[in-house]
Amino acid sequence: MVNRVNSSNGSLALKVVGVVCILSFFVDFAILLMGFSPSDQQSQIGFTTGVVDRGIVPMVGLGMILAAYWIDGFGQDGDHSGLNLKMPSLILSSILGLMFLLIFPLHLNNVRQASTQRVNAISQQAEQAENQLSSQLNQFLNQLNNEQGQAQLEQLRSRAKAQFTQLLSNEERYKEALENPQLPAQQKELLKKFKENPAELDKFVAQQTDPEQVAQQRINNIRQRKEEEEKRAKDGAWRSGIRIGVSSLLLSIGYIIIGWTGLRSMGTLQGGKRKAPAR
Repeated sequence: MVNRVNSSNGSLALKVVGVVCILSFFVDFAILLMGFSPSDQQSQIGFTTGVVDRGIVPMVGLGMILAAYWIDGFGQDGDHSGLNLKMPSLILSSILGLMFLLIFPLHLNNVRQASTQRVNAISQQAEQAENQLSSQLNQFLNQLNNEQGQAQLEQLRSRAKAQFTQLLSNEERYKEALENPQLPAQQKELLKKFKENPAELDKFVAQQTDPEQVAQQRINNIRQRKEEEEKRAKDGAWRSGIRIGVSSLLLSIGYIIIGWTGLRSMGTLQGGKRKAPAR
């Protein structure tokens, strides 16, 4: 008698917890729907990601409900009082299985399209930056065709050379620069080279103030950032597609197995077959 009471209490607790898990999922589902926009691709990706991340919760709830009925089966007469949640649970499991099965290709397609759009946007931004830089270079080269432009360039080179010369001529500041841990090693090597051979300083200043070389260096930086951003966009899309896609597929398989196996065991999927009467 005591075992039957304990079994009944345990079964009831499992059913209550299972129902709460399922209802909490649908509450989250409704909240996600509030910000969902069918025409917005990012909204679709966020919605499917949120649903899949919470997809295990109703599975745990369904497992608890079915386990409760399995416990009820150990009773002598079984517990058939109250609302029977077994059939609705199996139907819900089948529906969720189909839903997550549809999410799998939908999410992969949305992520692929979003990645393509992001890569195209990065390419367009890089192209615009290069065109703007080329336009500025042409304007600057045109200014160098007159004496005023040449004078400005020579003045710029003189100031740059004077700054290095003052540093190199002051032994105390020179040693402090070499011992400075925040100064990159490449710049320290340049200072040593300038100290040993002053002609290298003139060559370096000429290169750093050459408009074409400066523009080409900036273009190389733009292209490098473009490649890095494209790689991050593709890697992010790949990780999202794999994580959410595989999780959605696994959830779909689990729900379908639970739902269809249970419905078949109850005879719901027998297709209405009847045993032929014996003659």
